[in-house]
Amino acid sequence: MTRKYLDMNQHDALYKVARNYPGGIEALAQSMEISVNVLRNKLAPTIASHYPSFEEVSAIVELCHRAGVAEAHLPLHALLTRHGMAAFVVPQPEQIGSDDLSQTVCRVMSQVGAVAEAVSNALMDGKVTAAEADLIEREFQGALSALGEWRARLRIKAQAEGK
Repeated sequence: MTRKYLDMNQHDALYKVARNYPGGIEALAQSMEISVNVLRNKLAPTIASHYPSFEEVSAIVELCHRAGVAEAHLPLHALLTRHGMAAFVVPQPEQIGSDDLSQTVCRVMSQVGAVAEAVSNALMDGKVTAAEADLIEREFQGALSALGEWRARLRIKAQAEGK
């Protein structure tokens, strides 16, 4: 039987992200300078006797992010969601393009629309499945990121004009 991994379960998300590291868990273990068997046991959601430490989780997310693994921050989002919190990546000034603020507003509205569409589709049958809730949560994260980018752009503009 194939196990269904949920993006908004922090253990599942960490396992998924680690598996997507270039070269897989073997290469990740080498980068972390630990045994591949130990890392595999710590990452396996079905092994209850081994868990990664906070430092190891942070290192995995950091290494995956640096390696360009898609959604490398997903385990952090899942952890925060479990505790009723949310986060977004704060763009650094060098990561922010020179497009007009109105384009950023359009991206924010588009992301909010994606949230509304995901909720609407999930509620069509009157039920929200775990997979639908995961998709909705991911759309919320996208909207929060767009809002964070908008905020950062406004701050940079204010600083530039305040000189």
